[in-house]
Amino acid sequence: MKAAVWYGARDVRVMDVDVPAPGPGEATIAVAYCGICGSDLHEYADGPHAIPVEEPHPESGATAPLVLGHEFCGTVTALGPGVTGLAVGDRVAVEPHYRCGTCPRCLNGEYNICRHFGFAGLMGDGGLAERTTVPAYMLHRLPDSVSLEQAAVFEPAAVALHAVRRAGVKGDETVAVVGLGPIGLLVVMLAARRGARRVIAADLSPERLALAGRLGATDLVDARDAAAVPGLIREAAGGEGVDVAFEVVGAEHTLRTCLDATRNGGRVMFLGLTHTVSIDAFALVNREQNILTSVGYRHAYPELIRLAQEGVDFTAIVSSIIALDDVVDKGFEALLRGEGQIKVLVRPGGAS
Repeated sequence: MKAAVWYGARDVRVMDVDVPAPGPGEATIAVAYCGICGSDLHEYADGPHAIPVEEPHPESGATAPLVLGHEFCGTVTALGPGVTGLAVGDRVAVEPHYRCGTCPRCLNGEYNICRHFGFAGLMGDGGLAERTTVPAYMLHRLPDSVSLEQAAVFEPAAVALHAVRRAGVKGDETVAVVGLGPIGLLVVMLAARRGARRVIAADLSPERLALAGRLGATDLVDARDAAAVPGLIREAAGGEGVDVAFEVVGAEHTLRTCLDATRNGGRVMFLGLTHTVSIDAFALVNREQNILTSVGYRHAYPELIRLAQEGVDFTAIVSSIIALDDVVDKGFEALLRGEGQIKVLVRPGGAS
């Protein structure tokens, strides 16, 4: 079978590999779609970051080279010993978190912060392949009314849903979303779905701002004048500032923007990935603001399936569907070139 295998930065090879057979507690699926995530792009551009290259991941046992892709779905083709509740032919969404099941956080249901936290497609073989094998606990059966195209976007939607839940967004609140990549756009959609009174979206791209408006944003802020953004958000929220701001860029200046745009006593959800940042701790304390963080998701897929059944269209963020053979040029390189792509799906068994 064909798979996109990561060997190093700028070295992803579409090549023939053996079809993986399922072991105990595992299932093999024929991959229908696999999205390219920002994490995949970082690994391609200048990794390794999360990919294990020397010590194997404790749950997957894998080291590089490995198959990329953690946003995927497909159809079960084989089951290993001991798997129950699934059958060959089931259409499934994949929740790609590895978990040990025995650490204190797993036992408390917080498996997304398991001591062996990781993802299939980053710490083990993933979905940029015609077939892949994963632990069966990762699979969620899809009802007939939910398409595989919808399920292909469940993984980033789960990231957004977990963040919205952790931020405690309520129906009478004002929300700002700074950064309208796939996760930011899905936060807009889900915050609006929760009935937020105002959803204020900020980004540099007019096209992404327009899409945010179609997904439920009530106010659109052009972020090209960075110094003006906090004031514009506060003004849209009535002058005092928003109740909750989501930072979905991963940069110091946008974190400061969110803090400046949030009211006294408000919350800032820091979702973007970066390293060291500097903030005004004196102002943070005096304004009694809360900085929250969110990683991955837990217990999110059942709600996403329900929302899809109710008519929520998660595929609204999909900008192109490409073949596996084109994953480097039309996928990774196109995203790095900034060609207006938002969410690229790879169809391992089809054409672009």
